[in-house]
Amino acid sequence: MEGTAYTYIVECGDGSLYTGWTNHLEERIMNHNNGKGAKYTRARLPVHLVYYEVFATKQEAMQREWAIKQLTRKDKLLLIEQLQPEEDRSYTIHRINEGLQSAQ
Repeated sequence: MEGTAYTYIVECGDGSLYTGWTNHLEERIMNHNNGKGAKYTRARLPVHLVYYEVFATKQEAMQREWAIKQLTRKDKLLLIEQLQPEEDRSYTIHRINEGLQSAQ
């Protein structure tokens, strides 16, 4: 087992959604907001984490990233909406976004 990998969705400053994967979720979101993330997000700052899934391997996370990128915006929003009842991930998302705001 390689460790932990994440597939995530951020909402960009212009309201668009970006999907990616990483081994270090908090660090990756900070990098996006520092202009060191994907070219797409650099022009659409700030970004806010709105969804993530946890996987045992990067291959699983990359496969899920590809699958999410095939979804329509409407389907991505439904996926994000389904997260709301899950307290653990909702709290983590809130904590990461709060940390980003205090770091700015």
